[in-house]
Formats: sequence, C-alpha cells, structure tokens
Amino acid sequence: MSLLDKNKIDQELDILAQWNYKNNIISRKFSFDSYMDGIEFVHALALIAERENHHPDLLIGWCSVEVNYTSHEIGGVTEKCLNMAKLTEKLYKE
Repeated sequence: MSLLDKNKIDQELDILAQWNYKNNIISRKFSFDSYMDGIEFVHALALIAERENHHPDLLIGWCSVEVNYTSHEIGGVTEKCLNMAKLTEKLYKE
C-alpha cells in the first residue's frame, strides 16, 4: 500500500464531488433526517469497514456524521481510502 499523490486524489475527488482533501485526509459530512438514522448509517459503515479492513474516523453529531479516511500506518490517502469513500457513498444512497 502506498500514498497517492495530490493529482490522483484530486482526479478521484472530481468523481466524489462532495468529498474534501485536507491535511492528508479525505472527508465528507453526511446529513440525516434523525439522529438515529445517522447512528444506523454508522453501524452499517462499521460492518463495511471491518470487511474491507480500513476504518474511518467518525464524528457523530445531531443528524450528521462526518467521515474521514486516511492511512494511519503511512500517514495519508491510499487507494483503500478512495475505495472506502466510494463504498460510503454507495451506502448513503441506499
């Protein structure tokens, strides 16, 4: 697993339009109709993260969840981070 350069990350974020790249992290804030909808999203995302063995940092708020991906091992964004962002988007749209 290797870090991606900023050009590759920017290309991918053109597709993942609501995601941001800052301080070696890709992130997005998701909105929900209720607090419990956000909690259910977090639970479902945790199952995907376990399966993929790549876990986000999460900030749970009232009707919102901020999802952050980085590789803690090597200190930046990898293909696994981008893959998890895509899987997170898919989950949110379900």
